[in-house]
Formats: sequence, C-alpha cells, structure tokens
Amino acid sequence: MLRGRSIFPVLAGLLLSLCMLCGMRIQAAASDTRGNLDSLNVGISNIIDPGSGGNEDAIRELTQIVEEAAANKSDLVMADVQMALNVRAEATEDSEKVGLLYKDCGGRILEQKDGWTKIESGDLVGWASDEYLLFDEDAEALASEVGNMIVTIETETLRVRQEPNTDSEILGLLSQDDALDVIEVLDEEWISVAFDSDVAYVSAEYVDMNFHIDEGETMAVIKKREEEAEEAKKKALEDTNAAIIAEEDDLRLLAALIQCEAGSETYQGQLAVGAVVMNRVRSGAYPNTISGVIYASGQFTPAMNGKVAKTYYNGNVSASCYQAAQDAMAGATNVGDATHFRRAATTTHEGILIDNQIFW
Repeated sequence: MLRGRSIFPVLAGLLLSLCMLCGMRIQAAASDTRGNLDSLNVGISNIIDPGSGGNEDAIRELTQIVEEAAANKSDLVMADVQMALNVRAEATEDSEKVGLLYKDCGGRILEQKDGWTKIESGDLVGWASDEYLLFDEDAEALASEVGNMIVTIETETLRVRQEPNTDSEILGLLSQDDALDVIEVLDEEWISVAFDSDVAYVSAEYVDMNFHIDEGETMAVIKKREEEAEEAKKKALEDTNAAIIAEEDDLRLLAALIQCEAGSETYQGQLAVGAVVMNRVRSGAYPNTISGVIYASGQFTPAMNGKVAKTYYNGNVSASCYQAAQDAMAGATNVGDATHFRRAATTTHEGILIDNQIFW
C-alpha cells in the first residue's frame, strides 16, 4: 500500500522508473529500503532545501539505495519470439511441455543451467531455452515498452473520483483486488487511472501499485479452454441457430472488451482495439479464439479485474463498440497487424496514435 511520506515527491518518479525497469513491485521496493529512507529524512530535506547543507552525503546515500534496488533487475526475463514459446518440465527439448510463454510475455528467473532458464510467469513455472529469451538490459527495454503500471485495491471498497480531491464527484466504486491501469502518480495522495476508458482518480493510501507484464499459461489452463471451445462448436453444429448464437457470443464479448478499453474513444479508436484482438487471434503467437485472447492470463486489465464479464452480462455496450467489433471480426483494421496498445500518456513506444492510445 502506498502510504504518504514526506519524501515521496522526490522519490516517486525514481521508484516508478526502477519498477518499470526491473519488474519490481513498488511496495516491495519501498519496503526493502524503508529503513534507509527513514534515516535519510534529514538528507532528503537538504536536497529539497539546498540552503541547509549536507547535500553531498544525502546524494551519496540515495545513490547507494538506487544501486541496491537496481541490482535486483537480474531476475527479469522476457520472451523473444514471434510465435509462442514452449516451456518444459525439465531443461531439455524432449521434456514434457508444461505451458506457453506468448510473445512479449515475461516473468522472473528461478534458476539457470546449460543454456536453459527456469522461469515463473503467473501460474506457469518451467524451463525455457535461453535462445528464445531476453535478459538484463534487453529484457528491461522490452518490458518498459510492453508492460504497464496497474493499481490493485487494498481496501474493501474504494471510491473512484472525477477529480483528485475528496469533494469531487464519485464515478464508481471498486472492490478489493480490482485492478486499474495507472496513468500518472500525481503526488503522495492521488493517482490518475484509466476507468471505463476515461481518466479518473483514486487515493494512493488504499492501493498497491505494480508493474505488470503479460504472463504465460499452463497447459492445463490452455487445455481447459480448448475443451470448452470444442464443446461449444459441437453444440453449434447440432443446431444452425446455435451456430449463430456462438458467433453472436464472440461479437458480444469483443464489443464488451472494446467498451471497457475504448468506450469513450471515437469509432476509429474502438475499431483499433478490436483489430488488435483479431490480429492476436490470427497471429499464432496467442490463443486462436477471441475468448482465448481476451482471457489469456494477465493480458487485458479489464478482463483481469472482471469488468469485461460485467459489461458482457449487463449489456452496457454502445452501438459504436458493437459496430467496431463486427467490423474487426470481418477483417477491418486501421492499425495494420498491431498486437499491442497502451494509453499514450503511459508509454513512450512508437506506433500509431489514435485518440488517446498508441497501437503497435
């Protein structure tokens, strides 16, 4: 949980940068260095107020903390593939396949030997060939491009506000463990987040902030999803109307995701999100169904926090989002073969700017 501290304005940007480079939890970084930070209160005050002297000692101690935090970066690993990467039970090519690490997914290093790395990525734990992995600076660079900051709610209920103050209008309520994409840490009290595809604000006191990288999937999860999809196809074949219903379910699900990710954008922004999903379906680097792509472990924040499911069932989807989903499923794209997008305010990645999001 991000608690207010007198030195937060000085260290917030620093800790965010370290977190984005290292894939570390900001809370963990703060916890690891809390003892040092407490001892630096006077020194940091001197940096803020140069007239009080003592700058060199404070800067030297702060630099030491930065170097210690940066040393933790070595456990970051990223997939370096155009297709999905096999993760195996043992460090050999003929070992049982236990899961897949999709393009641009990442995790942390558990062990290394003989050109293989044992990784942990979400629920997936296993061995992958170093030939298809990125480490150190290369992994950090890719993670900073494709990853994003999210906040998870650490209290039973949290108000989401229109402006960063407690007198502002309440836009909605979040439950414990809900997650939202971070746009900006404003100060020690407020964080701006993406809420219903718009900008809103939450109190920093009641959230935990993490740097999120897409995760791999176990074969058990993949098998279960494939079996459910196969069962749905069988039922659809039994009845022409069922086939129509199955296609309508895909359309409704994609429209729900578009509503969550780009409901307040123009039709072009909505089509772009739909096109990204369909590009993933066709790419071979991701699951080959719309539901598989949307619900792949750790991929889309609204799917992770349950918003897509709620939107799917309550039917609060605009006509333009439905149209964008329908057009994307028919093959329309305004972003080429892009498979990623982020809010422009949260990434420096080069790509196609549509409304408030970058696609690449």
